[in-house]
Amino acid sequence: MKKIQYSKTYRIIHWAIAISFLLLLITIFLRLTWMNKFNMAAIIQEYLNDTGQVLSEEQGIALAKKIRQPMWDWHIYIGYVLVGLFSIRFILPAFGQMRIQNPLAKNISTKAKFQKWTYIIFYVCVIVSLVTGLIIELGPKELKKPMEDIHVLGVYYLVAFIVIHLAGVLVAEFTEHKGIISRIVSGPKKKANKARK
Repeated sequence: MKKIQYSKTYRIIHWAIAISFLLLLITIFLRLTWMNKFNMAAIIQEYLNDTGQVLSEEQGIALAKKIRQPMWDWHIYIGYVLVGLFSIRFILPAFGQMRIQNPLAKNISTKAKFQKWTYIIFYVCVIVSLVTGLIIELGPKELKKPMEDIHVLGVYYLVAFIVIHLAGVLVAEFTEHKGIISRIVSGPKKKANKARK
């Protein structure tokens, strides 16, 4: 079976997108857990009570939001980076690189169709997340709440895709595409010269 080769451009875009998504997940994870506004407000309230100071619940939540705002700003910055990366990703096929594969192509296996459909669905979900994110930041205020309701769903498809993607890579590595991980990391290996001078 012919080995899949990945160009330098492909590998740079792939890993830039992967790292950006990982950083986004970290900001989401922090926001939902340790840096949750209610958890932080409770910690602030407990500290102030111990020192004899008083702060209302609303004031505590407002203070918690301000404390975690720099972290959430990074979520927005990374979102802009992803808009740029995916713009490049969707422009590259016009130059013959990183072509989006057709899941409806004839003579492909069920496994290949599943893989191609997974990517198509992933790209559609990413576009929805990026567009809703841009509308939240740059659009009219009346659209902010409905866009946030859609945007927050992105964590579910992202985690699902990462699990499916990693599982697929591992299956490929140990079956018909041995060495796929090293090729996506370092590219094709150069053949060593048989004769040395």
